[in-house]
Amino acid sequence: MKKIDYAKLNSLIKVADYFDSEKKCQQILEDSYWGDDVVCPKCGKHHCKMSETGRYHCTDCNHNFSITVGTIFENTKISLRKWFLAIYLITSNKKGVSSCQLARDLDITQKTAWHILHKIRSVFSQNDSSALTGTVECDEMYLGGVEDNKHKSKRTEGTQGRSTKTKKPIFGMIQRSGKLVAMAVENTKAETLMPIIKQFVAENTVVYTDESKSYNRLSKENYSHEFVRHNEKEFVVDDIYTNTIEGFWSHFKKMVFGTYHFVSKKHLQRYIDEEVYRWNTRLMSESARFKDVFSKSLTRCDYKAVVA
Repeated sequence: MKKIDYAKLNSLIKVADYFDSEKKCQQILEDSYWGDDVVCPKCGKHHCKMSETGRYHCTDCNHNFSITVGTIFENTKISLRKWFLAIYLITSNKKGVSSCQLARDLDITQKTAWHILHKIRSVFSQNDSSALTGTVECDEMYLGGVEDNKHKSKRTEGTQGRSTKTKKPIFGMIQRSGKLVAMAVENTKAETLMPIIKQFVAENTVVYTDESKSYNRLSKENYSHEFVRHNEKEFVVDDIYTNTIEGFWSHFKKMVFGTYHFVSKKHLQRYIDEEVYRWNTRLMSESARFKDVFSKSLTRCDYKAVVA
């Protein structure tokens, strides 16, 4: 069985040298995903054999399938070598990599690069498998709606502050020295934010926020709630502040405006997931992050799921 020596994969040139042929990439994927027991995805028979065409064949149901079935690489016409390089590029760049840049780097079309990036982003999805505890900061930001950049005749009235007329709100929660969770929301009202907080933040946790009325119910929901008054230029009171989550917002904006320039509301959550993953793994080495994403890529994600 050919196992990946992840310790060597700490630079782009080393990744390119390591995955130096399509045959080697196929063998590594086969060994990583199937091991010694290839199972038919249709009937579940074990120990399927490789046919002369290079595809697996099930002798029970006569089904043929490729080594990429059940992974994000399923049905791809792009070489696995380019896929593996794309995984390294998106995980190693602190501000991400645009589809235009990836298309130039891998000598593929922009449309194909966009598709590859979104399939990789699909493995970054967040979950509530572990609750945030200890001290948690909660805050919201608003993406878009910079009216000063528009002609006066095209500006929308009443978009200041927390208005969502031309902006998309994003809500985030971060455990100090721990995990971060963030998501696009319809609004920042209490009835929207409180269920999210209760889902991701353990009870009896200390929660720090700004003075928004949306958080007033926290103390009634078994949380210890303290806040700073940003509208009065109060940002730090002893240990009470939201600077950590605001630091993440700064990184997120740099990724969006510096690399992607524009993200649609339809796919916004995937870009949030990307930067949340990057933040949560910021202490990992490049090789360890590549290993983690490669392992996560051995799950199915079809084209319809990407464009949905």
